[in-house]
Amino acid sequence: MIKVQHIGIIIVTISIISCGSGKTGAEPTKPEQTEVWEPKPPKVAINGQSGVPSDAIVLFDGSNLDAWKSRNGGGTPQWTINPDGSMTVKDRTGDIMTKENFGSVQLHLEWRSDPTNTQTNQNRSNSGVFFQGLYEVQILNNNDNDTYVNGMVGSIYKQKAPDVMAAKPTGEWNSYDIVFHAPVFNEAGKKVKAGTLTVFLNGVLIQDHFELKGSTEYIGYPKNNPHGDGPIILQDHGDKSGVGFRNIWLRTL
Repeated sequence: MIKVQHIGIIIVTISIISCGSGKTGAEPTKPEQTEVWEPKPPKVAINGQSGVPSDAIVLFDGSNLDAWKSRNGGGTPQWTINPDGSMTVKDRTGDIMTKENFGSVQLHLEWRSDPTNTQTNQNRSNSGVFFQGLYEVQILNNNDNDTYVNGMVGSIYKQKAPDVMAAKPTGEWNSYDIVFHAPVFNEAGKKVKAGTLTVFLNGVLIQDHFELKGSTEYIGYPKNNPHGDGPIILQDHGDKSGVGFRNIWLRTL
């Protein structure tokens, strides 16, 4: 009889762990192996009264319109500065735009609708804020005032309705906190990365990292013509809107 002897073969497997930092190697066995100490983020102080970060560019603090120019011809804006530190759209004097151009930004602004404006649909306290002069987040009084949902308050105009309606009652101050990441175009002028908008209205997330389809168009589809940095624009809708603004600042990203 022939005896067959079986030899056991032991295979040892060493696990290679991919760390969250993108590094690979054996899994760390000490806590300090996953601690990162440098570089330290810069400190940003917050003004306790206005809430403006120390690294922000103040576009309007209630005292003047020095950061702005008229979109029609580039002259001095004709909008009204009020004793309470706000400004109001002056009807049919045209949009105002920042003198400086910007790319990706975090923007804060506060706005309120006019209680005396009782028009309907798109004519009730209509304005808007444009990024790079091309991409609009809508401002509108939709309290008891229906309109198309991709044109209501908080919409990315003609592209996406807000997830919820979070505006305050007519005449009260609303706050927008918006993160805009600019689209990217290659050397041939082709868009290789879509721009995005994240919008908080009164602290409520209403647009969550929405990928822009292109520029804001009143008629027709969004366009994707190549461009660089551009101004922040506040709109004069031309319908005696009476929209007020205050406390406008941004941080470049």
